[in-house]
Amino acid sequence: MPLLGTAAGREEHGRGEGGDRTLELDRRAEEVVVVELQKLCSGGERFSVLSEEAGLIEFGAPFPRVLLDPVDGSLNAQRGLPVVGTMLCLVAGPTLGEAQVGYVQNLVSGERWHTIRGGGVHRNGQRLRPFPAGSRDRIEVLGLESGPGSLLTAQALIERAAKVRLLGSMALSLAHTAAGGIDVHCSPIAARCLDLAASALMIAEVGGLVTDLGGKPLARLPADLTGRSTILASASPELHQMAQDLLRVGSG
Repeated sequence: MPLLGTAAGREEHGRGEGGDRTLELDRRAEEVVVVELQKLCSGGERFSVLSEEAGLIEFGAPFPRVLLDPVDGSLNAQRGLPVVGTMLCLVAGPTLGEAQVGYVQNLVSGERWHTIRGGGVHRNGQRLRPFPAGSRDRIEVLGLESGPGSLLTAQALIERAAKVRLLGSMALSLAHTAAGGIDVHCSPIAARCLDLAASALMIAEVGGLVTDLGGKPLARLPADLTGRSTILASASPELHQMAQDLLRVGSG
């Protein structure tokens, strides 16, 4: 990723449709993906693309829709921190529950995850296996996506976890949860569906759970720029229940 941590990559181009500043590295990454998707349209496919930068682009039909976050972890990219991902998710309809295909790639290491609904999850071409029931009874690694002001919400999880990791990329943190590197991921700050759609499908495909902090499923979350939610994601139902119980006690 040549623009990582460079002044050229940090050049601003106003604000994207998602409301955040659009940097040169965001614009260039989006351009690469959209050009490839345009080729599919030229070949007869009809669909739309929703990106944080360009907003909604129709290639002949509103659905299916490709949700695109070209640079997930923009602050990491600006600062030269090598944890930066890209996320694509194909949804058949207007909600996250209609996600069909997901893809996440670490733009620095090249590590990649992909899933097709009902077909499991593959990491660098190797299929991930679901965790056996009861195989994990404690939170060894907790993933967080949070600012200082919201850490108190996750305090009960932080105190119970053996280790805490803040990667700075929602898509990658959730992908590592699907792969088992992170037991529970918590985001007390509401995240956009574009940050989590592909990875949420992956976690479901390996038998894990993704809800908001209150335990509400995300299936009805709008697959558009308004769709936001807090996130609690776990590699297994047992870990998810444990995390929910801790959050409930911590807020009581």
